[in-house]
Amino acid sequence: MLRAGQFLQNRYEILELIGSGGMSDVYKARCHKLDRLVAIKVLKEELSSDASFVSKFKMEAQAAAGLSHPNIVSVYDVVDEGQLHYIVMELIEGITLKTYIARKGKLDVKEAVGIAIQVAQGIAAAHEQNIIHRDIKPQNMIISRDGKVKVADFGIARVVTAQTQGSAAVGSVHYISPEQARGGYSDARSDIYSLGITMYEMVTGRLPFEGDNTVAVALAHVEEPITRPSIYEPDIPVSLENIILKCTEKKPERRYSTVTEVIADLRRVLLHPDENFVTMAPEIDYGADTRQISQDELKVINLAHKSYQPMQQELEPEYPKEPERNTNVSSGIERILTSVGILVAVVIVAVLILLFSRIGGLFRSGSGLNLGFGNTQSSIQMETVSDDSQPQLADTEVLAPDATNLPVDMAEAKLKESTLVMRVVSYEESDTVENNYVISQSPVVGTVVQKYSTVDVVVSTGNGMIDLQALALTSMDKSAAAAVLAQNGLKSEFFDEYNDTVAQDKIVRYEPAQVRAGETVTLYVSLGPAPVMRTVPDLFNITEEEARQRLIDAKLNPGEVTRSFDAVIPQGYVVSQDIAANESVEEGSRISFVISDGPEPPPQRHIAAISETYDLQGAFGPGMQGTTLKLEVRLRQDAEDGSQYRTLMEATEVTSGSLLPIEFPEIEAIIPGAEYGEVEVVNAESGQVLASYPVQFFVTE
Repeated sequence: MLRAGQFLQNRYEILELIGSGGMSDVYKARCHKLDRLVAIKVLKEELSSDASFVSKFKMEAQAAAGLSHPNIVSVYDVVDEGQLHYIVMELIEGITLKTYIARKGKLDVKEAVGIAIQVAQGIAAAHEQNIIHRDIKPQNMIISRDGKVKVADFGIARVVTAQTQGSAAVGSVHYISPEQARGGYSDARSDIYSLGITMYEMVTGRLPFEGDNTVAVALAHVEEPITRPSIYEPDIPVSLENIILKCTEKKPERRYSTVTEVIADLRRVLLHPDENFVTMAPEIDYGADTRQISQDELKVINLAHKSYQPMQQELEPEYPKEPERNTNVSSGIERILTSVGILVAVVIVAVLILLFSRIGGLFRSGSGLNLGFGNTQSSIQMETVSDDSQPQLADTEVLAPDATNLPVDMAEAKLKESTLVMRVVSYEESDTVENNYVISQSPVVGTVVQKYSTVDVVVSTGNGMIDLQALALTSMDKSAAAAVLAQNGLKSEFFDEYNDTVAQDKIVRYEPAQVRAGETVTLYVSLGPAPVMRTVPDLFNITEEEARQRLIDAKLNPGEVTRSFDAVIPQGYVVSQDIAANESVEEGSRISFVISDGPEPPPQRHIAAISETYDLQGAFGPGMQGTTLKLEVRLRQDAEDGSQYRTLMEATEVTSGSLLPIEFPEIEAIIPGAEYGEVEVVNAESGQVLASYPVQFFVTE
């Protein structure tokens, strides 16, 4: 195991271990050459000497290194450094889709479709390079912090060639395609099947097949019909459900041909979610080709899954991978096993016919049915038993049961018991069939059909009325309820009311119970428990302490206390209150009041005086006799925000050679409380201060 601070190739600094699996460890590291964070997947030391494990480990890098797409985790470098084998990859800060589903329970339709489109785009890019992933699952999909989804871990991917197309590829068993489980042909449609299972899990929060062990799950993929997602999530649009069902068809030829087709239909879901636009493959009578899985194939599946070993680990270790050892079963062997199975079945049937003919006397000589045993010239005739209500069925056939007038989930279960798959093809209003019950089916009741074939049903939407109880509005807050109603084509209006049991902002009740699309639903929103009301006490002309106590006794709180002069109310007593006495207010409300400071004192004046004479000779200078000049006298006081001025003598024209008396017996301060100031003689034209006399202010009433 590498340690923090260790350098690889004098370039990659190991920062921390972020994941570990059975085959490799994943580290967060910094590339000092390009100054970026990367992820480094290192083959475990105990496996480095095993050429088989090294080969499998490099397979991932070789498969993904040539891929460059926004929805695929990029591979930057592949390094063999002595016994150390590692892949340098893009570091995605985020979580796996598996973790995201586990945290949310299930995803809403738009979010699930958005993620599926991104995943499908990554898979399509790989398919364009003839690379089949073969282990598509939520654990291999990483959601970054900015919402981008990337496909990772091409650990068991293969380039499609003449040598590899027919080889077995076993991915994680819960997402494996039927052909992979049988060890058969694996191509792009196998990835489409696994993508369909992933979409199923996103919208329902569960997997379609579970079992006590991996073999049971693999067999379920091969043999059991898939339960429609709408059984678990009734609100899923019919278009998205049919996309999932088409992706997860048992036979590859019935699925989408390419991932590009899947993407096109997924994008259409966002525009027309309730439109049934998905083209399903027509039912095909496969005749003698339809068969139960053979014991030899079962042995292949058991062998593959007994050798199941974890090969990789996602970046988040709480969801370990489930890759398995490859099982190579050629298509030639599969054909041989099929032929042998058919031959054995023919022999057994012939023996049974002969046996029952001798026991029951059902056969008569002279018929045209010649089984060809020995050289006998006689023929054996079987007496036909007429029973129009119960036709003869082959091992691959069943009679279509009656699924009409049943709830959708019960109809689904009934058809599943007969090894048939139900598909909802449309929804119709009905005055006689209840909402979410089956109106009709095709093929009709009693029709001989192939096992695992599809029965199309039409489901009732009732009489067109929307039952609001099914929307569970009382469990929602105001905004969520409005959104749900809008999604169902309904308008909403809200009224508030107090409620002792329903939390604030939750829906208490609604009216009416049933509505038609486009109508308005009235919802009542809880304000929480009704408040306890209290009477405001009279605080007038009592002391502040008494006022506070009265408010506390009334289960009210003192608010802001201010003071003002009052000529009537004594100092320290309440003059007024902001809410009048005897008014009703909620318990705990704050009541503010005003305290008297007594009568307002008489105003004080700050006065200064000056008696000076200013010789104008200083203003004119020598040789300026007979000229005039405009002078003004002003008071200046300095404050923190600058000097302030008051004019004591307006600008007056004076003549040189005279004296200017500066006599002001009562100068009132500009700034109250300021003790000093300056009386200035100023040239009114230039603003020049010619003389300045300090003055001091004294308080006077």
